Amino acid sequence: MAPVNALVTGATGYIGGRLAPRLIARGHHTRVLVRTPEKLRDVPWADDAEICEGDLGDLESLRLACKGIDVLYYLVHAMGTSGSFADADRNNAWNVAQAAKEAGVGRIVYLGGLHPLDGELSPHLRSRAEVGEILHNSGVPTVILQAGVVIGSGSASFEMIRHLTNRLPVMTTPKWVHNRIQPIAVRDVLHYLLAAAELPTVANRSYDIGGPEVFTYGDMMKIYGDVAGLSRRRILVLPVLTPHLASLWIGFVTPLPRGLAMPLIESVQCEAIAHDHDIDQVISPPDGGLTTYRDAVTLALRSAEVGEIDTQWTTTTATDAPSDPLPSDPHWAGETVYVDRRSHECAVDAATLWRSVESVGQPTGWNEFPSAWPVVAPVEAEQVDAGQFVRLRTHLKVPGRAWLELRVTELADRRSRLDQRVVYFPNGLAGRMYWYSIAPIRAALFRGMLENIAATASSTSPASRGEPIEQE
Repeated sequence: MAPVNALVTGATGYIGGRLAPRLIARGHHTRVLVRTPEKLRDVPWADDAEICEGDLGDLESLRLACKGIDVLYYLVHAMGTSGSFADADRNNAWNVAQAAKEAGVGRIVYLGGLHPLDGELSPHLRSRAEVGEILHNSGVPTVILQAGVVIGSGSASFEMIRHLTNRLPVMTTPKWVHNRIQPIAVRDVLHYLLAAAELPTVANRSYDIGGPEVFTYGDMMKIYGDVAGLSRRRILVLPVLTPHLASLWIGFVTPLPRGLAMPLIESVQCEAIAHDHDIDQVISPPDGGLTTYRDAVTLALRSAEVGEIDTQWTTTTATDAPSDPLPSDPHWAGETVYVDRRSHECAVDAATLWRSVESVGQPTGWNEFPSAWPVVAPVEAEQVDAGQFVRLRTHLKVPGRAWLELRVTELADRRSRLDQRVVYFPNGLAGRMYWYSIAPIRAALFRGMLENIAATASSTSPASRGEPIEQE
């Protein structure tokens, strides 16, 4: 299909931030509407997109953004931003509907939520359904994709599962833990969104999208725990636990803000399963089929498996896994990780310092550093850039995964700097307790590790050892 002119609202959000670079990669002219263009300054695809400053509450900026647009993606939701998010969503939807109709937009694509066909909806789901109705009645052909829990690092629903399961070996939950949910991997959501821009025929209706399996919410938490390598999680159902009390509890044991936790909890009271598969008639499933829940969780936890914690805009492109975190994701998204960073300047050249680093983990390496933390377990090199950088995975017999990184940088006057970083991903509550339990000795151990490596290098030179620089 020939390229289209696409407008993405919510390009700094969870879905929009992953969709925009993929539209560009498909060859579509992509315009993004953001309130703060500065947030996209370092995005690698920024030069390939048309960035417009505006707000869905500002009708005039919407009119300008909609000019010449074939497909408009509505990916904004006000949940968690204010107490009256439903009013904000309603006003935003009316503005988009009016601006899109006036500009002659060819199609609106909206990502809504799966919800029961009858019965009372939560305020969150009711608001999302109302937005869909407003857009559908705009006079602009509208494709509404209705998804349930989206599985990927940064998704609010997934993060609630992650944090609750990670932190609580025994969970007290309301009775909705037995409600049925049809989760969908974020990569599959993006598949449908991208294909919606390329539909050969005009569509003007809603479609349910979901993964290949249906679980209870409790089953999803148990499978998450299994994939994450946690001990078996036990769930105690308390019928008297109201959404209000549950949101207070989630706000206490997880980093999710209560303004977000409350509508999420209320929504989980409604079963979220696809009622039809009509989407298959207009959009084929992804190559290889839809992603299973277990595989989606595995992808979302990949950073903890390989120890990656520094996802930057400059390394985030359309070819990256959409389940990986983005720097624009909220602070509560992603794996819990503890990092200890330290630096030491040495009065030796970089080559001499590197020879000392190379001894790490060798038979004469850790044995020379009795105060080193990973001495209790073997290490293996996962990445080595000769003369500059080594990344070691330490096989500690503790509830978590740990890496040690050492980087050598050449300085002026035949001096060099050793940067040391210890990265620890805790497994559940036990892993967190372990990290804090060693707090009294942790600083001394890591400092000793750094100084011993530097001392070995300095022993080959008459220069002084230099002063350590700590960055806790």
